Amino acid sequence: MQASPSVNSAASGIDTDVLIVGAGPTGLTLATALATRGVRTLLVDRQAAGANTSRAAVVHARTLEVLEPLGVTDTLVSRGIPAKRFTIRDRDRVLVPIGFEDLPTAYPYTLMISQATTEGILLERLLGLGGQVLRPRTLIGLKQDDAKATALLDDGSWVTARFIVGADGMHSAVREQAGIPFTGGSYGETFVLADVRLSGAVPSDEVILYFSAAGMVVVAPLADGVHRIVATVAEAPDKADAAFLQALLDTRGPEREPAVVHEVLWSSRFRVHHRIADTYCAGRVLLAGDAAHVHSPAGGQGMNAGILDAVTLADALVAALAGNMGALDAYSAQRRPVAVQIVAFTDRLTRMAAARPGLRRLRNLLLSTVSRPSAVRRRLAWQLSGLVYRPSELSAGGRHGAVARSGSALWKSITGALQRFMERRARARQNRDDARILWQLDDDQLKDIGLTRGEIGLLIDGEAGPASETRRNARCVTRSMGKLECGGAS
Repeated sequence: MQASPSVNSAASGIDTDVLIVGAGPTGLTLATALATRGVRTLLVDRQAAGANTSRAAVVHARTLEVLEPLGVTDTLVSRGIPAKRFTIRDRDRVLVPIGFEDLPTAYPYTLMISQATTEGILLERLLGLGGQVLRPRTLIGLKQDDAKATALLDDGSWVTARFIVGADGMHSAVREQAGIPFTGGSYGETFVLADVRLSGAVPSDEVILYFSAAGMVVVAPLADGVHRIVATVAEAPDKADAAFLQALLDTRGPEREPAVVHEVLWSSRFRVHHRIADTYCAGRVLLAGDAAHVHSPAGGQGMNAGILDAVTLADALVAALAGNMGALDAYSAQRRPVAVQIVAFTDRLTRMAAARPGLRRLRNLLLSTVSRPSAVRRRLAWQLSGLVYRPSELSAGGRHGAVARSGSALWKSITGALQRFMERRARARQNRDDARILWQLDDDQLKDIGLTRGEIGLLIDGEAGPASETRRNARCVTRSMGKLECGGAS
């Protein structure tokens, strides 16, 4: 059982080995992992009990494996829905089918379970080990020296710890106080989430990512006949009602047998960022979970990455408490590259889903063609399940881990092809615009810039065009005709 943090009444403070800020899945996993090893740990959270909003709904195979030593995996499995298949579709057409049944794990599926349920199971285990959570408490100050770190909480109390961990989400107070940059950007759209009761073509054992001309929508099963809907929209409402969600499914979901919304149980909205902390370790301050990395929910990687952070960090903290401070830098060196891979993978998936209507056919062709070989689908199953992050796979000899280290080469090649196609289309459009202006010139003017009417005709048809030097001359002319200066280069 875990030793309790000691209260120093003279200093109006608490002394502990590890202070964890943030009692979401990452913080609860870390606190539980440390408690099983007898490490004095204090967990604080700024929200009152039960106030956390449920965003994640997926626990992957590798996550279930690493949670086994904490004694929570069996309970999670008993409370969740095993989904043995993940598909990417364009309405009714299956583009990429990914099955998990043949994965070499005791959990050959994606476990669909709400974040609230996952947190409740972790919290129950932590309390059973003698752990505690102080709520609501907000970190408002932080300082550290060679021997300790000290946190000031909003109730005026001080917590002295040998290490402080920020697991307090994207807007991490710990990261901000430690001065660690959070590099990246955000998507223009907002995401809407909802738990609903549906009928129609909605499997109870499959997660579906729908691509459509209107945008993407994910439909995933949860316990008790509930489905989770996640979609990108220009601007999501505060609370999505049945009519709003039905419109999303009607324009993006299945067509032959439409999904029908009967009841909305819960909904939320959020804006998605793609950011990674420049380091996960700054002296005696560590980061994990969304405090260290945030990305698109495509592929259901966020909570799983945070839990894997926590389990890895627990090992590093035990080693550091025993005198091996280098273990903390090793944690950052091990987990940050994984976040880079996940952010790249989910970003490509999100951008593919948002392809312009004119690129939809090409995207679908590329996806269905490239993913046709079973070996490709198997590699994607390894990546989505998180099995590529087993230590044996992250090593130099890990066959499937090479997929993760490659930065999702499949998606990179597809999105690269789409980008090149878009650039060619943009150049062709510019050529046609230029040619229509040039057509107004007389034959002598065309001769002066080295063009014939035949070449202009080819430009208008989008088939071919003159050499690059002639293109530059032609563009100078068109810009001059448009009262724009021309410097002689395109």
